[in-house]
Amino acid sequence: MVGKTALVAQFVHSIFSDRYLSTLGVKISKKLVPVADERYMLMLWDMEGKHDRGDVQIAYLRGAMGFFVVADGTRRETLEEALALRERALEVTGPVPHMLLVNKEDLASSWQVTDADIKEVELKGLRVLKTSAKTGFNTAEAFLNLARDMHEQSRF
Repeated sequence: MVGKTALVAQFVHSIFSDRYLSTLGVKISKKLVPVADERYMLMLWDMEGKHDRGDVQIAYLRGAMGFFVVADGTRRETLEEALALRERALEVTGPVPHMLLVNKEDLASSWQVTDADIKEVELKGLRVLKTSAKTGFNTAEAFLNLARDMHEQSRF
């Protein structure tokens, strides 16, 4: 578990629980956000973490205006998985705004994902933000930044 559901719950409801169950399929949440003196309803599709079911999960991305991929900073292999998922997602969505969230900043002393790993990803043009669903660190900022990026690209 990298924390996708926990990030959405923190953003939408300002809550954290360490008892989340793995998401099966897709869970949809909504939140009204301010962007450029307007308010937009974000429809957040929290997709199942395992993407070994092929194109079934990726098909949910058709028509997406933006997306996050999430890695768990305490498990380096999730960074590689997130980057691979990003490539597959872009094949479906085309060039939409997106970001990599490296979650569990509250456990930074246990991170396997290094600042050098993050810098390497950023040098390839991917925007990265460290987050913590538990403390709320950068959680709202991540969603609001993505909403602003979508607005700037006239995706709303």
